[in-house]
Amino acid sequence: MNQAPIIQIRNLSKSYGSKLVLKHLTLDIYPGQVIGYIGPNGAGKSTTVKILTGLIPEFSGEVLVDGISMQDNPQEIKKRIGYVPENAELYEVLTPMEYLDFIGKLYGLDESLLQTRAQKLLTAFGLGNNINDRMDTFSKGMRQKVLLISGIIHNPQIIILDEPLSGLDANAVIMVKELITRLSQEGKTIFYCSHVMDVVEKVSDRILLINKGDIIADGTFESLKQNHSDTLERVFANLTGRTESASETDAIINAFD
Repeated sequence: MNQAPIIQIRNLSKSYGSKLVLKHLTLDIYPGQVIGYIGPNGAGKSTTVKILTGLIPEFSGEVLVDGISMQDNPQEIKKRIGYVPENAELYEVLTPMEYLDFIGKLYGLDESLLQTRAQKLLTAFGLGNNINDRMDTFSKGMRQKVLLISGIIHNPQIIILDEPLSGLDANAVIMVKELITRLSQEGKTIFYCSHVMDVVEKVSDRILLINKGDIIADGTFESLKQNHSDTLERVFANLTGRTESASETDAIINAFD
């Protein structure tokens, strides 16, 4: 890579009490990369994301974003990051435009730019007819679209997506997958956390597999496939020791006999 890393992680560790959930992670992530970040429940994915987004300020090691230290200046880093959490509380008494106006002003966007951009994005996501409807009437998928828009409205350099397809219909899933590709082509860095392996396989140009706080695989899907198995699900199962699913399924079926 000729470019400098946009994210540099050095010897990152995090404990909750006596439990070490991240163990000396060291990574370089480059502009334009789509990182698929996968791992079993409790592996350390959410903790990594919360540190990268400044939600967990206490950790050991070093995290640099665009050359800025997360420990020294988290607010400056937050301006460069768009974050779509898996579960977020929307202010449901607001309309999408009111909510996006609030989010945009937190990022210091100019009022006229903010209104124009919000309207365009809501229309592009199929919410053009719902711009002035209160969000307490929205389906889960509609709310997820508003969350996605709120994560990119300030045109961030880095976009962190945690299960972003939750609740979306098939057409919206296709659009988001295409959007991830286009954003990476524009030089945006995408950090994508998901349990949906086939989507991670398709959208990521680099896959990181974390297990028990350690990165145990790092590479393209093709390189991981050659070394381990033919699908990302099988790679995941082989590397995390999750090979007993067939016998577990048999036991569930046999329970009805």
